[in-house]
Amino acid sequence: MKPLMPAATICLLLGCCLLAGHALAAEAPKSARSPSPIDLSFGHEIQNAIDRGLASLLASQNTNGWWSTQDHVAPTAIILTAFMGEPTGRFRTNLPPSLAKGYGFILGAVKPDGSVFRTSLINYNTSLSMLALAASGNPAYDATVRRARAFVVRSQMDLGEPGKMDSPYDGGIGYGDKYAHSDMNNTLTALEALHYTQHLQAGEGTGPKEDIDWKAVVQFLQNCQNLPSHNRQDWASDDARHRGGFVYYPGHSMAGGETNAVTGRVALRSYGSISYAGLLSYIYADLRREDPRVLAVLDWLRSNYTLDENPGMELQGLYYYLHLMTKALNTARIDTLELKDGRKINWRREVAMRLINLQRPDGSWVNTNARWWEKDPNLVTAYAVLSLDIIHRGIQ
Repeated sequence: MKPLMPAATICLLLGCCLLAGHALAAEAPKSARSPSPIDLSFGHEIQNAIDRGLASLLASQNTNGWWSTQDHVAPTAIILTAFMGEPTGRFRTNLPPSLAKGYGFILGAVKPDGSVFRTSLINYNTSLSMLALAASGNPAYDATVRRARAFVVRSQMDLGEPGKMDSPYDGGIGYGDKYAHSDMNNTLTALEALHYTQHLQAGEGTGPKEDIDWKAVVQFLQNCQNLPSHNRQDWASDDARHRGGFVYYPGHSMAGGETNAVTGRVALRSYGSISYAGLLSYIYADLRREDPRVLAVLDWLRSNYTLDENPGMELQGLYYYLHLMTKALNTARIDTLELKDGRKINWRREVAMRLINLQRPDGSWVNTNARWWEKDPNLVTAYAVLSLDIIHRGIQ
């Protein structure tokens, strides 16, 4: 059982990341300091980019409260979370009617079993809705979040004999509905939602706490990692190019695989966005920094650092990659990323400058590659704003 977290620490997506309880966090917090004039100036640049991005989102909202599609609440939930994480806090303290309509759209998708969705992708929509509702700071949403949390806990997979971990998918979470297996992205989204709603854990003060099986989570995570010392599946690669990184789910990588011409063995390629998802998931599961699984994924990420593409995927999922990089490195309290070639990277400044330079004249962002909905400027703008929200606080 993980320790409960008070409501005030629901801050990952609000940019605060108060991580004293995380074993992977630094041994001691950074000492308080006054921002330098350079930091203050750069902070103003970031705030300006955030303001322009949010203005573009306000202009693109449907009059019924949703963004992008009414078939899924996920885009609306991600966008609302971006508004709630805005550094000045002005949208949390004075919720505009348009954003209230957005929250109404989410609440209109709540089901009797606690899930929050409209057509499909049940767990994905539910988890992102939990984060948006929690980020608002409105206690009126607590009961809804508590029921959604219980639904997500019940969604953890145990496909074979109960408790035996006899399937590589056991311990993870998938989309739900017709999707019959767990995957890294849905597992990360669920873990994030569960972690930042621990204060609403069912049963608090009245009986047994309802929580996910974190030991099983870790087993699933390592089943998705290219690390043969911990992952005994045939596809796990010990090649230096892939060792330590992650794939989408056991036996499948979005980056494909490589076939050994002599043995015929297929080894799966690691790729960037999902490897940052692996690091972040290990943080939520309270693995220590010196754990070999954590060291291995950090080693892969240092070897494959780039802001030009999603490593292994080219431009596919570029903005989600930058978003997960920002969350993972910030949550791990890595201020300077030391690369394998010895270079020391101020990643916050580099990511912020990359995003600012990619911002379009109307304030939005969009990917030239359509994979994973990234041709949708609403979704991509939310990823960019969420990243800049976090970076803004990190440089202050």
